[in-house]
Amino acid sequence: MKYSQITGIFTALVVIALCFLPWSIVAERNIVISGMNTKGTDFGRPGLLNIILSVVMIVFFILPKIWAKRTNLFVGAIAFAWSIRNYILVTTCYFGECPQKQAALFALVIFSFITMLMSFLPKVKID
Repeated sequence: MKYSQITGIFTALVVIALCFLPWSIVAERNIVISGMNTKGTDFGRPGLLNIILSVVMIVFFILPKIWAKRTNLFVGAIAFAWSIRNYILVTTCYFGECPQKQAALFALVIFSFITMLMSFLPKVKID
């Protein structure tokens, strides 16, 4: 695919931006959960690994080496799995309190999948 590297970089940047948007809202306790702000919960910072892996993927999308493209496959799969883990973690009901899912959480999983998909389609010059 001709534009897979540019698309991968763009979607990785979108994943980074989505980590700062609200993922879910627990209305009973007035808690807004995002990837970097989970005050009132025991989640830590679930979006931090998404940001780190997205930065690594951007670097590997830019590097024109075959080892970087192969490593990007592995990193992309881990990033997608971590996004699914975050979706499950943030949307789980606890003690009868179910959070309201926000659009950024769905977009996080979708854009992580697209980033992983773009890592399967590297542009490599064969000498």
